[in-house]
Amino acid sequence: MDSTAYIALSRIDVLKRELDVAANNLANENTDGFKGSRELFSQYLVHQKGSGQIPGDREQAYTEDKATFRDFVQGPLRSTGNATDVAINGEGYFSVRTTQGVRLTRNGQFTRRLDGTIIDSAGNPVLDNNGRNLVLRQESGDFSIAKDGTISTEDGPLGMIGIVTVNNPQTLIAEGSYLLRPTTPTRQLPNPELHQAMLEGSNVNAVAETTRLVQIQRDYDLTFQLIQTETTRGMNAIDKIAAEPTS
Repeated sequence: MDSTAYIALSRIDVLKRELDVAANNLANENTDGFKGSRELFSQYLVHQKGSGQIPGDREQAYTEDKATFRDFVQGPLRSTGNATDVAINGEGYFSVRTTQGVRLTRNGQFTRRLDGTIIDSAGNPVLDNNGRNLVLRQESGDFSIAKDGTISTEDGPLGMIGIVTVNNPQTLIAEGSYLLRPTTPTRQLPNPELHQAMLEGSNVNAVAETTRLVQIQRDYDLTFQLIQTETTRGMNAIDKIAAEPTS
């Protein structure tokens, strides 16, 4: 296989990964709190042996998949009318306790268990500002959630929803469609802004993501055609050489 095919294969590998990322984004366009991802690419040059010392002489540019980064732009907020739904406006994450440890999320679609524990859509307990399970006894009745996360009834405050942040959101590792695993220390956000009976939607733009998906597929098809063409050309050259009479 010649260098043209190798370069094309490096591009194919990157496009396959980009296709997977775009498809996952589109599949989660309706997932509350979901943050879309993007691929970070780079090109690196390989200088061919025996090609001389002239810069750019027989240098080959390969495409490399460097990393996947997450777009943390806020999604749209919508009203739900459900008192246990909570949306974060601006910076911050809810903390939930999973079987694998504490995870962060922007999905505030919560419910209250019979024992009063506030849980997320997967049944994970939501944590308060002290890192404990947030519990609202059924006898507490109607409650309100202030912008700072304080939960109150007519009898007074019951607790506070914990909102944390990290120094670099790109260090968070996605687990599933809405959970994020922190790899660096978290800290309580001093001035969060919460909205009761609202949810933050996905920040994926379905039209833009569909257009991107189509373009990636086209690039993939064109690159694959190039590999097929180069392979056919190489085989034809071999057949032609093999067919030449020897002296």
